[in-house]
Amino acid sequence: MRTRKKASAGKKAFIVNRIGDAGFIFGMALLFAAFGTTRIPEIESLVAGHHEAVNVALITAACIALFIGATGKSAQLPLYVWLPDAMAGPTPVSALIHAATMVTAGVYMVARLNFLYALAPAAMGLVAGVGVVTAFWAALIAFTQTDIKKVLAYSTVSQLGYMFVGVGVGAFTAGIFHLMTHAFFKACLFLGSGAVIHYLHGEQEVARMGGLRRMPGMAPVFWSWIAATLAISGLPFVTSGFFSKDEILWFALASERGAVWIYALGALTAVFTAIYMWRLTILTFFGESRVDQHAAEHPHQPAWTMSSVLVVLGFLSIVGGWIGIPAFLGKPVGIPNLFEHWLEPVFEHAHIGLRYDEHAAHAAETKAFLLGLVIPIVGIALGVFLWTRQRERLAALAQSGVTGAFYRASKGKFFIDELYEAAVIRPIHAVSESFLWKAFDVRLIDGTVNGAAKLANRVAQSLRRIPSGEVQFYAVVIFVGMAIILWALR
Repeated sequence: MRTRKKASAGKKAFIVNRIGDAGFIFGMALLFAAFGTTRIPEIESLVAGHHEAVNVALITAACIALFIGATGKSAQLPLYVWLPDAMAGPTPVSALIHAATMVTAGVYMVARLNFLYALAPAAMGLVAGVGVVTAFWAALIAFTQTDIKKVLAYSTVSQLGYMFVGVGVGAFTAGIFHLMTHAFFKACLFLGSGAVIHYLHGEQEVARMGGLRRMPGMAPVFWSWIAATLAISGLPFVTSGFFSKDEILWFALASERGAVWIYALGALTAVFTAIYMWRLTILTFFGESRVDQHAAEHPHQPAWTMSSVLVVLGFLSIVGGWIGIPAFLGKPVGIPNLFEHWLEPVFEHAHIGLRYDEHAAHAAETKAFLLGLVIPIVGIALGVFLWTRQRERLAALAQSGVTGAFYRASKGKFFIDELYEAAVIRPIHAVSESFLWKAFDVRLIDGTVNGAAKLANRVAQSLRRIPSGEVQFYAVVIFVGMAIILWALR
């Protein structure tokens, strides 16, 4: 059963990404039609030299098509459904490709093509809108998941949404900055979950965990997990996640590509992120132990090779963001944004068609700064309070009325997989079976091939009776044949 589940997850990832790739290929074709090349440096030089003559409608269509590919690769609405199922893989793989490399490829693509997206405001608005809605949507699902890796999977989808918000509002450096800090704390969390699963003999349900911080050999795992959780929650002035996420939200207010609703939804998602991550932390490491007796008596303590990596990633989760302190935080004390300076050559043409309202930027500084301090503190406090003092009340709410309906919908991932099954997969199967297989393949293709074979067989059966073995008959046939040839050549 487990092998079949993993095979199904792999097939799902393959199919969903091929849907996104179709859009990506179409976008490449549009770029080739517009510029005669798909080489990024050549396109960038052409745009920089003749941006007034660029066909904005064609560029917008190309950017949207390329972003469709990004929604598949980077797990955004509506093509995000493959990533949670891909958690069937081992945690080191999840830490590598779901925290730092493969799933961030779509964000990198939009940032690298900044000079094109800067000319396509509609495409950038779509990128930011899809990003913030995906971040909020995935956070709602992560609230109720009980598989430790599934919570982290939906958290990854949500954090990828933040990155798209950054590049979508024109804060390309901020989007890549969050890509980097996310690699630190999310790889730490995935590998930490792997250490927990290994410790508990393969157990992944948080309902059968609890009290792990007191278990022998789990101190490095626990403290690195706390560092990464504080980072993803955005603890002010201390963690890498605060600097990168706060800069994205600031640009959502200051940029002309931004909007108040994007900022509001992003800020609310930040609160939700802290709540569900501290729910996961408390259910896993705090409270009374709910661990299986055999696993508790015979734990697989993590080796130093596991713990040392977690310590390094936990340390980077705290200090890894100091290299990119946002401008509005660094100015009062004269701290330069080294990360922005390092990426400046890549985004030198991003100013084409992309402007910021300076007055709005200055007005947003104080608001973003103060709210950036309050949001993570509120989220952390709520998460800790709800899951240490109100757990029984939350359990009761999950069984009653509107809150119960929301809990069941969130627990069922809002039934998107079932919707795709009913609206897409079953109709395709029905058409494939009734038309493509039974009508087109069996009747038309097989019927034509088999009919031609039967006709050839009947003709052969008739012709095989012609040779009779009589010399006189052969002589007549030869004579008639020669007569026909002579008549044809006369």
